[in-house]
Order: sequence, then structure tokens, then C-alpha cells
Amino acid sequence: MGKSLDQAIERVRKAEELGYDSAYITHIAARDSLTTLMAYAGATKRVKIGTGVVPIYSRTPVAMAQTAATIDEYSSGRMVLGLGVSHRVTVENWYGTKIERPLKAMREYVAILRACFAGEDPPAGEFFQTAFRFMGYEPRPDLPIYVSALQPKMLQLAGEIADGVMLWLCNPDYIRDVVIPQVKAGREKAGKTLDDFDVVAAVPSAVTDDRDAAYDVMRTDLITYWSLPFYRAMIEGSGFGDDIGAFDAGMEAGDVDRARAAISDGFLESLTAIGTADEVRAGVARYAEAGATSPCIGSVPRTDFAETLAAASPK
Repeated sequence: MGKSLDQAIERVRKAEELGYDSAYITHIAARDSLTTLMAYAGATKRVKIGTGVVPIYSRTPVAMAQTAATIDEYSSGRMVLGLGVSHRVTVENWYGTKIERPLKAMREYVAILRACFAGEDPPAGEFFQTAFRFMGYEPRPDLPIYVSALQPKMLQLAGEIADGVMLWLCNPDYIRDVVIPQVKAGREKAGKTLDDFDVVAAVPSAVTDDRDAAYDVMRTDLITYWSLPFYRAMIEGSGFGDDIGAFDAGMEAGDVDRARAAISDGFLESLTAIGTADEVRAGVARYAEAGATSPCIGSVPRTDFAETLAAASPK
């Protein structure tokens, strides 16, 4: 996001100037992602703007549809609505609700959004009920909806019902061996192919001559994710079960430094694009070769993100 809103807006402006296709914003304990996208829309002309991702429990489907449609209209059709179920600790402690049967909840949520955008009556659901229809206003009926996914069943669902999938902490091997086959299975279930389906994969990137320092910063930032069940299962499925075991041993002993150290160089090498400008470009290319149609450059704290954006620029 950037330390200030002005800085965040300038980053998106710069990304557009450098030829990037899209800019996504996270939805964490900071600025509201959808509101911030309006600022991004006003500062840019070409680049797609989207949430990467906003939790479905943060807004009712109707509120989400109205907000997304408004941003899309203001940006002249550049909005991408990335959705996720988030995590139990977040949903319960922030939004005062519960994650129950996340696959079914996501399916219902997306179906209601699709109906709202198409000007149709929303389907009745188990978790979400509404009789809403836009009045005197017609949003873009095919406004793109992407679904955040890590595990096979949610990946299949994303392939079946969404226009793209959002990935975080998925290294290129996992994308090639798990993500693409599962998404493809979901597309086939819906009678579709992978053509025009967007695979957005976050790539933590940094041009730096001190890779070890960048890795240390990454380890600190990843402690929270390594403590969350959805990510843990995916990391184990990526071949880093021993890392998870060592991390747990450190946490159980109350030794956070030991747990942090368990996030190995091997894991970070597989995940990131950190090093010289050539190494950053090569790291991003690994994601594209694995099947990510939109490798998404992410910043690493305490490194120069402007330099990294320039190094990985499509131009």
C-alpha cells in the first residue's frame, strides 16, 4: 500500500508508466482496499486495478456489488474484484462472524455478484440471502471476479466460477504441479478452457546487493502466515514440511527467533525474486514459465521498490 496514501498512488502511477498491466491492493489492517482503488482509478488511465484480495465477510454481496460496480464505472471498466474467504482468526476477531463451509459460501457469494451485475434476481443461498437488483443503473455485466485459492478444492472452484485466481506464497513448482491442473479441472467442469483465465501470483521481489538481509525481513513478515492453517497446508504441499515442523518446534518452545530461522533459504529462494536486476527478472520469469499469466511484483520491506519496479518492467 505504501506508508502514505500519496506514496501508494505514486507507486501505481509509476507502475502504469513502466508498462505494467495491473495493480492490486491487499485488504489487511490498514486502509480500506476498495476505497483506495477509487484513488488509484483517478490517478491512472490504462492499468487494471483490483483487490488482491478483499474478504467476502467484510461486506455483504450487495454492498460489494455496489462498490465494485461504482469503481468499475469511474475507472472506465478497469476494475477486477478479487475475493477471498480470509482466515478464521481474522473473520471472527475483525468481522464478528464465522467461516463455515468456505467453498459453498464462496460459490454463493460469487453467484449473487454475477446476478447483480447481470441485472438478474440473485439465487437463494444457505449463507447469503438477498432480493437486491440495481434500479436505474446498469453495471458492466462481465465485471471480472477472481477468487483467492491455495488448496485443490478452492482452486477447482476458482477455475469453475471465476475469471482468475489469486495466489500468495505459491512458488512456481506449486503453481505448475498443483495450481494449474486443479484450475484446469474446474474450467473443464464448467465447460471452459484455460484461455483468458488469469493466474495472478504474488512474487516478493527486490533489487538488492544484500540478499541475506532481505531474507531476514521476509522471515519476520512470514511468521503470521506460517501460523495460519490454509497457508501451512499449502506450504507442506509445496515440499517444505520439514520447515513447518521446525517452525512449530520453535513456536511451541516460545522461541520466536528459532521459529523464524526455520523459514529456510530454500523456501525463500523458491518463492522470491531477490538479488541483482537480472536475478529479479529471472525470478519473475520462473513464475511465468510455471503458468502464472500475471506474475505480480510485490515489495520487500527495507528495499527500494521503485528500483525493483523499474528492473522488472515489461518495457
